[in-house]
Amino acid sequence: MKSFLTFLAGALAALGIAALLPGVPASLRSGLGLAPVVETPAPSRAAESAGDAHTHDHAHGHAHGPGEEHGDEAPEGTVRMTEEQVAAARIEVAEAGPGLVARRVSLPGTVSANADRLAHIPARVAGIITALNKRLGDTVAAGEVLAVVESAEIAAAKGDYLAALRITELARVTFEREQRLWQRRISAEQDFLKARTDWQEAQIRLDLARQKLAAIGLSQAEVEALPRQPIEALRRQEVRAPIAGRVTSRPKMLGDAVSAEAEVYTLADLSTVWVEMAVPPADLAFVKEGMRVRIRGEGEARGEGRIVFLSPVLDPETRSARAVVEVPNPEGAFRPGGFATAEVATEERRVEVLVPRGAVQEMDGESVVFVRTPEGFEKREVVLGRGDQEGVEVVFGLDPGERYAAANSFILKAELGKAGADHGHAH
Repeated sequence: MKSFLTFLAGALAALGIAALLPGVPASLRSGLGLAPVVETPAPSRAAESAGDAHTHDHAHGHAHGPGEEHGDEAPEGTVRMTEEQVAAARIEVAEAGPGLVARRVSLPGTVSANADRLAHIPARVAGIITALNKRLGDTVAAGEVLAVVESAEIAAAKGDYLAALRITELARVTFEREQRLWQRRISAEQDFLKARTDWQEAQIRLDLARQKLAAIGLSQAEVEALPRQPIEALRRQEVRAPIAGRVTSRPKMLGDAVSAEAEVYTLADLSTVWVEMAVPPADLAFVKEGMRVRIRGEGEARGEGRIVFLSPVLDPETRSARAVVEVPNPEGAFRPGGFATAEVATEERRVEVLVPRGAVQEMDGESVVFVRTPEGFEKREVVLGRGDQEGVEVVFGLDPGERYAAANSFILKAELGKAGADHGHAH
């Protein structure tokens, strides 16, 4: 009995080992009465990898869908933009190239009308203003009638001319008749000589009368038309514009009595203006006539002019020299009486690559520019050199001929900053 129990315990132990160890030989399993082992194929390495990746994605809650692969994202430091988007953002693209870096001296100045294109128009005769044809600010063409003055003085001058004209014509006819008679020996030579002298004197008086009319403003055509004018028009004096420009002053009113010297209108051609400035002695060595000067006026007024006059003497009170800069003013941005600043270049150096200061942005403590690429713009770190108020030299990082964002590049900086913030938030 004891031996039977020992055998039974050993058989049960063998059965347990066989169940736990699938690697027990098939012959032993058969002897013990166990079912044969069903073999399953081992998973491939690729399947294991896929399973691990699937498990990883589910563990992190992040599976990539179509079109969301990392390859579709813009590389770091780039902003993708189409040509339409660039135009809509008003990003100006320029080609890197050489330029001049200047050391400039800033001098305050005052805008004034160009004295060569300014006209103070007097009445020229004493009388009463009966017509004012132009208002303040009106544009006037050269020769246009601005006002009408009725004057006894002009009537007398025109009457003297017409009388001299008729006397001269009568003297000419008399001279020609006496000349024919003398040639035929019908009249005496003395009569012929007197007729010739009378005609010459009449011509002198006529010339004097014509010059008087010209002095009070009548043109040659107006003088020649006087014999055909009605008598009541002789007292009228037309005040005409000697230059084209705009009316900047009209001090007289309709019906005012004026003297010959009284100013009726002031005209100014403001297509060019002057900027007058005082140059201190310390800066006189750098300022020369003919130099180009940058002008900054009030508001957004900007321009470039040329020094047309530099006084050879110093003002005894200010101890400075007067300088005049002539500035083109086609849009009327510079207004006489306003203040301006003239920037005179005292030293200029040529550099290989010069960009506007607005093209350079600061990011993470580095100076960068944005270079144009087929897809958009790429951030490029650069090393800067010399510069002035307008531009700065790029020593390294931007080659001549490369296209870059020259204006409104801060938009690209903002886009990169936004993309970096979104990326950090996603992780």
